[in-house]
Amino acid sequence: MNANKKSLNPLDLFDVRSELDDDERMVQDSVARFVDEQVIPLMRDAFERHYFPRELVPQVAELGLFGSSIDGYDCAGLNSICYGLICQELERGDSGLRSFVSVQSSLVMYPIHAFGSEEQKQRWLPAMARGEAIGCFGLTEPHGGSDPGNMKTHAKPDGDDWIINGSKMWITNGSIADAAIVWAMTDDGVRGFIVETDMPGFSAQEIENKFSLRASVTSALFLDNVRVPAANVLPGVTGLKGPLSCLTQARYGISWGVIGAAQACLDEVIRYTSDRVLFNRPLSHTQTIQIRLADMARRITSAQLLSLRLGRLKDQGVLSPTQVSLAKWNNCRAALDIARDARDILGGSGISAEYVPIRHMLNLESVITYEGTETVHQLVVGKELTGINAFG
Repeated sequence: MNANKKSLNPLDLFDVRSELDDDERMVQDSVARFVDEQVIPLMRDAFERHYFPRELVPQVAELGLFGSSIDGYDCAGLNSICYGLICQELERGDSGLRSFVSVQSSLVMYPIHAFGSEEQKQRWLPAMARGEAIGCFGLTEPHGGSDPGNMKTHAKPDGDDWIINGSKMWITNGSIADAAIVWAMTDDGVRGFIVETDMPGFSAQEIENKFSLRASVTSALFLDNVRVPAANVLPGVTGLKGPLSCLTQARYGISWGVIGAAQACLDEVIRYTSDRVLFNRPLSHTQTIQIRLADMARRITSAQLLSLRLGRLKDQGVLSPTQVSLAKWNNCRAALDIARDARDILGGSGISAEYVPIRHMLNLESVITYEGTETVHQLVVGKELTGINAFG
């Protein structure tokens, strides 16, 4: 046996890190330090007490994590792999923080940059990059769920303004946002509006009694004859292509993010099973536990390779939404299964927030649902394979 053989990283068995360039590794390392030193110590309490730790926002901004893929406007201009690694490390801390950054970056800053006027970009993007303005994304409606085409929120022109009426549900950051990207039906199709949350007729109500994403703000939005100037309409897109392209950006980040949650769970159970002695030997010495740990590592490795390839395709400009659906579906399912099995291996301790799997497990029940349920992504892939749209 080669005495110089390098041992593998249990959380990166295929050494995906070696495929990263120096800038990508630097981004991962800086975010990982932030998560270890600032995020993880807060998250148990934030989850238990059901609050979003807003004191982290200036630090996230200082690291350049908001709108990290945007060039200019005080944004970092990083590549897609860097954004994925940011999501992975943040979600290793908690899905709630990664969700906050995902919404700000992929669902608010991205559509302003992609579809907004220069005036809109100059007004909002630098402020959002600095964490001085917070955004939310209003697409999902109480009755709509996976069918955004069944949109009831509507906007009607009135002189130089638009009047918006309707409601949105399950909106991350809704109660703390300064601006909401609201998608509404018009006579010409779906349009996007930058609704400033201090406009008369706009209100947001935080959703309480959640048992998932408790360290995150989730809200219902209500728009009662909200008057929005024409200057706040996103001019660059009409139709569902607008919001769906935003979801593609967010789903890409999620495919990376859930890897972090899965790694946190595997790391916990590796340490726990090494220390826990039953029937005169550590749990890690048993075949049953080793097989279960190996299966977790297999799923994490597959997810890492899928997301790495996805990121390279994205940076080459040849990414297909179907590929994003496959990765979001595969990686969310893998992470949730790992979190559930990790909780089970911990036995009675598994239901305690002293250990991370129960928190990640509960969070992942939301992550596997939002930005397209597992079934939606399966049908997207099915449509690609058969050419037949089986939705509905």
